Amino acid sequence: MAAGSEASTHVTLAAGAGGDEDEHIKPFMPEKAKEIIMCLQQPAIFYNMVFDWPASHWNAKYLSKVLYGKQIRFRMGMKSTDTAPQFETTCNYVEATLEEFLTWNCDQSNISGPFRDYDHSKFWAYADYKYFVNLFEDKTDVFQDVRWSDFGFPGRNGQESTLWIGSLGAHTPCHLDSYGCNLVFQVQGRKRWHLFPPEDTPFLYPTRIPYEESSVFSKINVVNPDLKRFPQFQKAQRRMVTLSPGQVLFVPRHWWHYVESIDPVTVSINSWIELEEDHLARVEEAITRMLVCALKSAEDPHNTRAWLNPTEVEETSHEVNCHYLNGAVSAFFDHYGTAKVEEIQALRTNGEHMKKEELNVCSHMEVEQTCSPNLTRGTGRQEVASPFGPYLVPVTPRSEELPSEREGIFGSAGEGSVDKDGEHFGKLHCAKRQKMMSTSENADVEQTASDSAMAPSHTFISTDDLLDCLVNPQITRMVAQLLIQGRSLSF
Repeated sequence: MAAGSEASTHVTLAAGAGGDEDEHIKPFMPEKAKEIIMCLQQPAIFYNMVFDWPASHWNAKYLSKVLYGKQIRFRMGMKSTDTAPQFETTCNYVEATLEEFLTWNCDQSNISGPFRDYDHSKFWAYADYKYFVNLFEDKTDVFQDVRWSDFGFPGRNGQESTLWIGSLGAHTPCHLDSYGCNLVFQVQGRKRWHLFPPEDTPFLYPTRIPYEESSVFSKINVVNPDLKRFPQFQKAQRRMVTLSPGQVLFVPRHWWHYVESIDPVTVSINSWIELEEDHLARVEEAITRMLVCALKSAEDPHNTRAWLNPTEVEETSHEVNCHYLNGAVSAFFDHYGTAKVEEIQALRTNGEHMKKEELNVCSHMEVEQTCSPNLTRGTGRQEVASPFGPYLVPVTPRSEELPSEREGIFGSAGEGSVDKDGEHFGKLHCAKRQKMMSTSENADVEQTASDSAMAPSHTFISTDDLLDCLVNPQITRMVAQLLIQGRSLSF
């Protein structure tokens, strides 16, 4: 078993849990579903919420007819077990139709066409990040086949959604999304999700190269980690779940995820839900974009392919990025208005901000607990029953006692995972959250010390090494606060 998964859980959930007699009754009204989404702080799976969506029938064969003749870009990756992640910048790309993809995916010999150079037994193909507005530009009526309004977001449909079609082995590198939370509807085939909580960020060695707006990548291949190079990963608390057709996975804000297709053909639809915190996150992202583009463009102005993700098609000039940053700051103030100036000015130091964030977390937690009598924490060990009934299942760490050999590796970390398991659906108590944040800070120091001990005496510092420090999420958060503080003084 790969390291980093010793404290994991692997839950395979079959569609229709809860009984056939209720399969045509949605367990949550839209308002209740939204309430749950806005309160939950851990991943969970919704059952029986999309059985009447027309998009439930969107398998690859159906889509190949709807998109007949349309050229789609597929990312081609190797079916290998290398310890390095397969970032988008290291993959080849093929322009092909869905019909051609399905023919190639049948593993026919002597295949011709765009996939002819890719042996099906050695490569996977992934049509990922396909925004509906681009994919179905002349068939906008299909937007109504996706009904996120059932989850409490009126008017939200395919227009705010993304389509993913992959073959066996297709995957995305481990990353977290800077903006919003995520709802993922599995249409065809199964996908295995590897999830890590935000507090595990120091153990996942975050990087912004390759650069993609709103995506913070891990340097680790989480299914085959190099523990000599990334020893702190052993402390990460992995959660795993296999998502099956008809199920919807909720991924909370800033949860790390690695997603892999485990069936011959998979089709998924997702939508990122905007959150209040995104206004500050967009300022942080604009700072990151400006620094990454400035340094990497100066290093090699003619080779953006090496560091800029293919999904980033916008200009990367300094003028454009400066305009982007100013727009993000202006949008922040437009949203909050001058009434928040005193609060914004209070963000003078990172420590003060942390205290303020703790108060906000406590306040939010109190609101959460009064949202509904059903929004309660689980107690003790993980139980089969969910406080929300059989149609919403939490993705939690495994609750069994850790074997003695694992206790020898993780020590008290294993006990911590069992203790944390007792709080299924609530936010952490403020004191506990502070302790976790302190632990994360210590982990940063340990990681630095560990890296220093391993480093040779004369190490070349690359642009990427510098960027890993400059655009570390903790640093950009402080810079964004200072920018907003300075800007607020002009009001």
